[in-house]
Amino acid sequence: MTALNIAEKIISGERLQPTDDLEFLLTTPLDEIQQGAASIQKNFCGNHVDLCTIINGKSGRCGEDCKYCAQSARHCTGIDEYDFLPVEKILAVAKANEAAGVNRFSIVTSGRALVGKNFERAIEAYKILRAELKTLDLCASHGILSAEQLKRLRATGVTSYHHNLETSRRFFPEICTTHTYDERIATIKSAQSVGLNVCSGGIIGMGETWQDRIDLAFELAALNIQSIPVNVLNAIKGTALENLKPLSPEDILRTIAIFRYINPTANVRLAAGRKFLPDKGASALLHGASASITGNMLTTSDNNICEDMKLLAELGLTNR
Repeated sequence: MTALNIAEKIISGERLQPTDDLEFLLTTPLDEIQQGAASIQKNFCGNHVDLCTIINGKSGRCGEDCKYCAQSARHCTGIDEYDFLPVEKILAVAKANEAAGVNRFSIVTSGRALVGKNFERAIEAYKILRAELKTLDLCASHGILSAEQLKRLRATGVTSYHHNLETSRRFFPEICTTHTYDERIATIKSAQSVGLNVCSGGIIGMGETWQDRIDLAFELAALNIQSIPVNVLNAIKGTALENLKPLSPEDILRTIAIFRYINPTANVRLAAGRKFLPDKGASALLHGASASITGNMLTTSDNNICEDMKLLAELGLTNR
């Protein structure tokens, strides 16, 4: 059975399972696997592309040892370090993003968990954002929070919580040892239990295998994640992974297609690393990716909002 036949079955309601023979995901020529991913995407997502923006609301001094992260205190990367930003600055950025036409806005903070005065500042910020913004959905990304904290976020008008699994369960201990995979999954389930949508994906290019990427895609499917950011490692000088070479465009595009096959109804979201694609992500947006982060990333920068709006129009896609 060809990849295109399997795509038709997925559109008809069948779903790939971890026990299936999945060799076709890796051996099918890229153009064909992309064609299948495009048909699945078209069926479940139409021409819509969800655009979100983020602001680095609290930077650096993180005690966790995630090997990829510029914000870990265990790495010397020279990034700016600061506590929770003034709400006036966050609001100004959010309003500019709303005026530019994006769909959602997220405050992202460094650290294992946002607690104490910084968490209270975040709560106040979300209340003000919800009162001042007309169309932007609000997302939050504050680490391993308790159910009570997540409840309070939802009460302010936050609708989504971002918490990446990062990689497969097998490979995770090679990337982080200061917290566990199960802690991440527990946070995701807590967020879902209080009524928050969850955005969760990972980073590719950290030395994982293709099987690790497939396992991550299935883990996310089992959790019913409907927003899946796929980041490509940007090996930042000073981190433990600084010497890793970037993935090839072909590997990135195949990964996007694989995630679409395994998570057919989700928004598979282009995140950090679009600069490694020669067409600014156009091929991915037509062949599996139905969403993207736009504007500045946390510690790196990819496409800006105006460029992405123009790109969508050129591709016959829309974010409305």
